[in-house]
This record gives sequence, C-alpha cells and structure tokens, in this order.
Amino acid sequence: MPRFFKTSLCLFAALLLFVLSHQVHSQEKVQKIDELILKYNALGQFNGAVLVAEDGKIILSKGYGMQDFENSIPNNSETKFRLASVTKQFTAMLIMQLAEKGKIKLEGKLTDYLPYYRKDTGDKITISQILSHTSGLANYTENRKFMQEESGAKVTPKDFVLKYCSEDLIFEPGTKWEYSNSGYFILGLVIEEVTGRSWEENLQENILIPVGMNSSGNEHSDKLYENMAKGYTRLLGDFQPAKFLEMTVPYSAGSMYSTAEDMFKWDQALYSDKLLSNEYKEKMFTPVLNNYGYGWQIIEQPIGDKKLKVVTHSGGIFGFNSLETRLVDDNKFIMVLNNFEGGNLNHLTLGIVNILYGIEPANPKKSSAEELSRAITESGINAAIIEFAKIRDNKDEFVTREREMNMLGYNLLAAGKITEAVEVFKLNVELYPESSNVYDSYGEALAEAGDIENAILNYKRSIELNPDNEGGKQMLEKLQNKK
Repeated sequence: MPRFFKTSLCLFAALLLFVLSHQVHSQEKVQKIDELILKYNALGQFNGAVLVAEDGKIILSKGYGMQDFENSIPNNSETKFRLASVTKQFTAMLIMQLAEKGKIKLEGKLTDYLPYYRKDTGDKITISQILSHTSGLANYTENRKFMQEESGAKVTPKDFVLKYCSEDLIFEPGTKWEYSNSGYFILGLVIEEVTGRSWEENLQENILIPVGMNSSGNEHSDKLYENMAKGYTRLLGDFQPAKFLEMTVPYSAGSMYSTAEDMFKWDQALYSDKLLSNEYKEKMFTPVLNNYGYGWQIIEQPIGDKKLKVVTHSGGIFGFNSLETRLVDDNKFIMVLNNFEGGNLNHLTLGIVNILYGIEPANPKKSSAEELSRAITESGINAAIIEFAKIRDNKDEFVTREREMNMLGYNLLAAGKITEAVEVFKLNVELYPESSNVYDSYGEALAEAGDIENAILNYKRSIELNPDNEGGKQMLEKLQNKK
C-alpha cells in the first residue's frame, strides 16, 4: 500500500477515535444533567421542563413531573409555561427596535410618549431609566391589597397605569435601582401609543414571527391553550392549583407564555442582527446599576478557575417560575421552566453549568421548610417546631432557605391557618434577624391574628432595615390608624 494511503488511514482512524470519544463524553454529560434534574424533581424542588444547548445545538430538552396533576398529564419538551418576568426582555427588545428606527428616544421623557401621565413625575423619568429599573417608579405588585383582592379582575392598560402605576416616586430617577413591574407595564403602553398597535401585535410581528416562536405569545385568561402547563402551589406538602391571576394584570411586564425550545430560538436570534443591530444590542446588554441592563441582568459567575459572563433573567408568577441563563462567551444556554410556586431553580441551573464545564455538581438537599410543612400536617404546629429544630441542624441532609420558609407561612395564611402561619414567620425572624422581609411578613401575619401592637413593631423593624419598603410603610400607616 502506498505510504500516502497508510498516512491517510492513520489520520482517519485518529479522527474517528476523537469523534467517538467526544460523543461518549457528550452522552455522559447529558446523562449527568438528566440525573441531577431527576434528583431535584424527586425532592419536590423542580417540576417542569429543561433545555440545555452547547455551541448552538440542543443537547437536552425534556419534561419532568406533571403538566397537570389532576389528570396525570406529564410535562414534555413542548409544554407551554408562563414566563412571568422573563417577558420583560421582549418588551425591552420592542422598545429598542423603536429606538433604532428613531420612533423613541431612550433619553426622552415618559410624558413625551404618554402625555396623559402625571406631569410632575413623568417629566423627570426617561425611557432608559424605566428599562433599567432606575426610574423611581413604585412596584404595583408590592400593593398587598391589590394582589390579594383585585388581581383577578380584567383591566385595560391605560386605566391600569392611571390607577396603579402613577404613585409618587420612591426615589429621584437615576440615583438608585429598584425593580419595578409598574415601569415595564408602562413601557407596553408606550409601545402602543407610539405604534398605534397593541403590545401583543408588536410582539407577534416584530419578534415571535421573525424568530419562528410559534408556541409563544401573550396569554389570555379566557382562552384555552394546547399543551399548556397548569400552575400549582405547595400547601402542606401537596400540589394544589395556584390562585387565579387575570393575565391583563402582568401585561408587558409578565404575561407571556413559551416553551423551552422556543426560548432557545430566541437565544440564538440574539446572536444575530435579525431583530436588532449590534449597536443597540450592546446598549441593551450593558449594565446600568445593580448589574441590570435593559430587560436583562448581566453578571460574572465564577466557575472553577473561570469567570463566565452570564446574561440572565428569572420570573415568578402565580403557579410558575422560570430562569433563563445565557453563557454568551461560549454560546451555551439553559432554560428552566417550573409550574409550581417554589422550587430551587438557581441551584439546579448552577449544577447544570458546573456539569457543562466538567465540575461535579453539588447534590440537592431536602428542604427543611418542606419537612416543617409535613410535620405541621402530621403532628400539629407545636410538635412540628420541636422536630424542625432537629432537622435544621442536620446540614448534611437539609437546607433552610428564607424564601421557602416565607412561602410556607403565606401558604398557611392563604389556607386560613393563621396560628400556624404566625409561628412559621416567627421562626423565620429568628433564623434571619437581619432581613427586612421576614419582619414584614411576620407583621402581616400578626395583623391577621389581631395582634396590632406587635404587628406595628415588626413593620417598624422591617422599615429600619429597608427604608425603601413602601409596602411596609403603607401597612404601618394603616395599622397605626387603627389604634
């Protein structure tokens, strides 16, 4: 055999060996990711769909747990989920498209586009500040009375903005960062005023259709959607249907639904100039304050000896939460969609990222809040608290999180178990004495229990720790007027 052919055969054999070993490595990686997700699902910390992509190719797309518990319908790779605040990046894109066309100025004032908005505040706020959550606009979802009593009523955008998004500013625009659903609701109305078309029509025509996101859209509460996940909450260990939310309420701040695979199409489109030029994309992905750009959080995440640029956003809404992670330097993408209130999406996603970079992920631990919930059901609140003291000290097996304890307290309140809720919130105060939020929640439960004096004390402590707690200030004033 000629030497040339011998050399070619050797090169071919070496290449084949490399390809086969790479495939085996990739399969092992996918298997590890799948096994990790299954562990979170088994512990009740995840129920939904996950997509993972590398180098522009999907390596895992799968549903876990139930889309519909009552009818035993499992989640799958094409299940639709509410995106919640992940919607904001789409609203930001529509604004940036209009800015690129010269129809909106990013430094233009709010009243330039909504002339009926209150002039004393609207003249101070720029579109850029609303996009970056530095506007000083309050957050309507912090209005407890509205969220508890009025979030099931259908609204029109203009009426909603005038009634719920026109409060006094909570700080001078541009001086601080404070997340505001009100701001992104207002941006949806700005888009409508500038274009003469609804936010939903703009969304479809300028993003979803061009990208091919055929399983995504703006949800309507009176419409049934094929392969749509039902939203749940966890009450004393059981999955129960989440509270109804009229989807005109989140609007351009959080009313979209999508699938993991449609979100991958969106991720890939953002690497191209199909939707927006590089100049305007750079503005969108440049942090202003608190690592937040326009509709996105941009952070550096240490992984092993590397620092990764992560472009991300999370979302939470009645019955659902979501987490989108773009590792833009390496073209990796993770979309996690969950159809119950709770879960541990940050740790799950971090575990997946670790696997992608060859690092062994931490195993999930049981939630001590879940164990406390079970103990309350089985043994009553007093025995449960004694058992909880033992559980939380077992740090190898259990993890205690402020957010999960808080959620348990609110689930108990919603179920009318006020005594139990008070005790859970009290525990959370003992566990996290430097958190403003735990005092706020404890104050709310004490007020429900009729203990106005101690409720006032806890709201005062919450405001001391967080002077920007506007919801707490409203409740404190209300309680003081009752005395």
